[in-house]
Amino acid sequence: MHSITLIPGDGIGPAIVDAAVKVIEATGVPITWDRQLAGMAAVEKLANPLPDATLDSIRQHRLCLKGPLTTPVGGGYRSVNVSLRQTFNLYANVRPAISFEGTATPFKDVNLVIIRENTEGLYAGVEHFIKVDEERIAAESIAVITAKGSERVIRYAFEHARKAGRNKVTLVHKANILKCTAGLFLEIGREVAKDYPDIEFDDRIVDACCMQLVMKPHTFDVIVTTNLFGDILSDLAAGLIGGLGLTAGANIGRDAALFEAVHGSAPDIADLGIANPTAMILAGAMLLEHIGERSAARKIEHAVRAVIRDGRVVTPDLNPTSGYGTQDMADAIVSRISELD
Repeated sequence: MHSITLIPGDGIGPAIVDAAVKVIEATGVPITWDRQLAGMAAVEKLANPLPDATLDSIRQHRLCLKGPLTTPVGGGYRSVNVSLRQTFNLYANVRPAISFEGTATPFKDVNLVIIRENTEGLYAGVEHFIKVDEERIAAESIAVITAKGSERVIRYAFEHARKAGRNKVTLVHKANILKCTAGLFLEIGREVAKDYPDIEFDDRIVDACCMQLVMKPHTFDVIVTTNLFGDILSDLAAGLIGGLGLTAGANIGRDAALFEAVHGSAPDIADLGIANPTAMILAGAMLLEHIGERSAARKIEHAVRAVIRDGRVVTPDLNPTSGYGTQDMADAIVSRISELD
């Protein structure tokens, strides 16, 4: 029996999390879900976006499946997602981008994984205003790049490549301009690469990488990069395969792991029953893979891809004429899983 913290989240979160739970349980893997609150749902009930009970649950179970959380733009509460990553030192953010048959995108040969350093860089939150006579005349942010943080995420990328049977790691940086921070990341990457002679290694400047991802996505395999660049590149890669609705992510640390849909809470469609549950369901598959339930993870992946390829019982973003919604698509995936048993 696996005990896992479950955070339904905000907006469309509860609907797509319910869909994911239904699909995961259809595999027969024994799981006990510990439901907890975070985000604006927690603010409304407990006046706290990240309650102690939620943190205690994750500490106890060391595994979490999380729906999207709303973070106010600009002022207000700090990002709960960032807080969770830093609280549990979830240093590696893993986001696969693999083409789906049946999606409306011109890119058909994408098969890559982006591994993003998850706790440092500009997202470390070291920033302040500069005031003159109480007037804000400037703002400063400090990008924190440490040798230890760089080494562990780069080494994770090589280990991931080796375990997954991938052949190349590309380190993405801006060391031509950011000589110290990006320069340190690149320097450590070159040293770590020497320990993996079986894995090809190269590096790309981030702006050139963006262009090449669009022009020649098939030339990339595993990308490892810093926090901000990884955030941007993973959304770009999601666009190549059909959008964020198809993209799941894992946040990995030594003592805990958190799995999520990487898109937002989409409050504009929260009560319409049409949100695409694919990303959340695939996050569940990544969780199962992480805990050693590989057969169940493969069943989910095959079932999801079969339903999307068929194109009938899918949400409107995948087929505007389908007439089906979130739970219909989840039920279709469950049916496909039963056929694989």
